[in-house]
Amino acid sequence: MSDLTLKNTVAQWLADPVGEQALTEMLTEAGASVGSLAPARRLSLAKLVKLSRGKFSVQAAEALVARAAELRAAGADAPATAEADGDGDGADVTAAAAGSTGSPEPAEWVEHISAGRFTGQTVVVTGAASGIGRATASRVAREGGRVVAVDMTRAGLDELVAETELPAGATIVTVVADITDDAGVARIVEAAGDRVHALANVAGIMDRFAAVHTVDDATWEKVFAVNVTGTMKLMRAVVPGMLAAAEGRIVNVASEAGLRGSASGAAYTASKHAVVGLTRNAAFMYTGTGVRVNAVAPGGVATGMQPRDVDEFGMGRVRSAMGIMADIAMPEQLAASITFLLSADSTNVNGQVVASDGGWSAA
Repeated sequence: MSDLTLKNTVAQWLADPVGEQALTEMLTEAGASVGSLAPARRLSLAKLVKLSRGKFSVQAAEALVARAAELRAAGADAPATAEADGDGDGADVTAAAAGSTGSPEPAEWVEHISAGRFTGQTVVVTGAASGIGRATASRVAREGGRVVAVDMTRAGLDELVAETELPAGATIVTVVADITDDAGVARIVEAAGDRVHALANVAGIMDRFAAVHTVDDATWEKVFAVNVTGTMKLMRAVVPGMLAAAEGRIVNVASEAGLRGSASGAAYTASKHAVVGLTRNAAFMYTGTGVRVNAVAPGGVATGMQPRDVDEFGMGRVRSAMGIMADIAMPEQLAASITFLLSADSTNVNGQVVASDGGWSAA
């Protein structure tokens, strides 16, 4: 086989005996196994570096490439042992991670910009400093829109502006604001101006995966404040203008946890079910007014958002249900679903919760 590089996917690394051995060594040293890479098998190492935000550094990735080259030069092309991942069934786990089903791996998804789709439109996007929010704000701007990018992190908003190549007429207006605070919401509305064509409520926070008997009041209240109350406040602020214009689109980001009970902790799950209810109620209330409200429910997404102080009981229960989870998606893939609903192309879609989860909810 040819030398492995940062451009090769995880699947390609694991399908190569040398790549599997090098990855196994690295993961074992970190206290993990190759099975943990299964959801990311279609991502290249370069993308993993970018998405990890420093947890998997360029230096570590380059050291991995160098180790693979060293092993190949030493003639280490024999298949790795079945015990490589430490639990006696490493060969089966590796095959699953590499997608060795006898069928070719699907090509990596490539974003395609629809030039001019948002020209002349103002779109508010919360959570725009990172992850799905950043990908959504970037795509709307590159498709000609005037984006009001909202987040509590100034550095991330500055990076969004610096890294986005804007077509003529497109702009990104940044607003550092807390969506749970009325004064912050007022600043967002002021920055947006008289007309908001679309709103993407992406901002959200995780919980600790705690079950109801271990969830603490502070976590419950904070998760609901951001995920539900903040979403409601932005909707409440922009809907009057949309009603006056007889046109507007709102997309709320729910979650796979808004569709099932086995994807997160009690607080996050309840909050995302609430977002689904808020979405459907608003869609019903405004039917026939020109204002449409939908939601997107992501599955696993490579956003780098990780819970802190994870509850061991709750995480253990959730992990048992993760075996049927589809591949981890890129934030840009979720942005593709969200921007369709934000655009006029979704003209006949209202009150829907679109499961953009790779098929996880179908299992």
